[in-house]
Amino acid sequence: MPENTNRSGSAVSVRNVYKAFGRRPETIVRRLKEGAEREELTSLGTAAVIDASFEVAQGEIFVVMGLSGSGKSTLIRTLNGIQPATDGTVEIFGEDITAAGPRQLRRIRREKISMVFQHFALMPHRTVGQNAAYALEVRGVNRVDREQKAAEALELVGLKGYADYRPHELSGGMRQRVGLARALAAETELLLMDEAFSALDPLIRKEMQDQLLELQLELGKTIVFITHDLNEAMRLGSRIAVMRDGRIVQNGTTEEILNDPANDYVAQFIQDVDRTRVLTAGDVKEPPVAVLGAGQGPRAAHRLMREHQSSALCVVDQSRRLQGVVYEDDAAEAVAAGKDTLAGIIRPMPTTAPTTILADLLHAAAEHAAGVAVVDEAGRLQGVIPRVTLLSALADPSTDAVQTVPEEVTP
Repeated sequence: MPENTNRSGSAVSVRNVYKAFGRRPETIVRRLKEGAEREELTSLGTAAVIDASFEVAQGEIFVVMGLSGSGKSTLIRTLNGIQPATDGTVEIFGEDITAAGPRQLRRIRREKISMVFQHFALMPHRTVGQNAAYALEVRGVNRVDREQKAAEALELVGLKGYADYRPHELSGGMRQRVGLARALAAETELLLMDEAFSALDPLIRKEMQDQLLELQLELGKTIVFITHDLNEAMRLGSRIAVMRDGRIVQNGTTEEILNDPANDYVAQFIQDVDRTRVLTAGDVKEPPVAVLGAGQGPRAAHRLMREHQSSALCVVDQSRRLQGVVYEDDAAEAVAAGKDTLAGIIRPMPTTAPTTILADLLHAAAEHAAGVAVVDEAGRLQGVIPRVTLLSALADPSTDAVQTVPEEVTP
């Protein structure tokens, strides 16, 4: 096996890739590099992918999205050499497949790449178990071992006990799970998923998205996922490449694409996105204007709230674990009553993890004047989401809801 020369840590590295179809693909690429527009070259053929460059980190879900004809499906097929790039380079875990000979390319596909197709691509004459084990059979794995690995993969996707069924006996969602199990059984490092859930009903599609995210947490595969559905892209992708007419017009995180679209095309594309199901608490949280130590008293609380023109303060212990919230009226009453501690005036404050989507925070934010606190697994305060910040994040895509505010901690 050739030495892995990948020093960047990338699972996939695509550099200036072109893919052209027609009588003179090399001429098409040359003309494009000279500045010709795609539409000028239709007499020579079709420029499906134009100067595409991106990196995919190991363990990342990278989504390529665009409308029909944008070049996204052609692009993913250059990643395993099914449709070799006309120009440019594609490296898979450090191995340049654009320079690989047929034998080396077959080895890379067998050992490192699996593909999940839109229309299942199952073999009807084989059982579910045999379909799931097919990649291992091609690789020469003995029958006992491949059946065991196939059974484990089927269990992972919720199809335990279905190994002896035939594909026609399963629903569309179950058949797609078989396709996913086949990819997982192969134990390759890279999964290429081309519109894998597009043929499914909306409810089944969401279930498959949920399952993919759960599997990703458990297995940490590198996934390149193709879709034309922006909500799906935003839900699954850690980064998204938006394609139009063969070109990648923006490559960024979901937050970058939602809050800073690169051009009018991307802005129009995202205008109907349900932001409550894309943005998370971590995306919109902001530092509290000030926090109060649990050992401090009402006078310190009242002073800080007046200085910062805030009606409430988060209370934390010495390890910054959230204890609750103190409101201005309660602090003023405690000062008037001569109280020296916060006992009796610390009220509960709703908390959430940074990964919680905004849709799940709306009720809590509406019920509590201080908003929602964002905490880590140990309960340490990471930030707050006031009501106004939540509303701003939902109502105005062009406004950055994350503000940098100096933080003061009372000693």
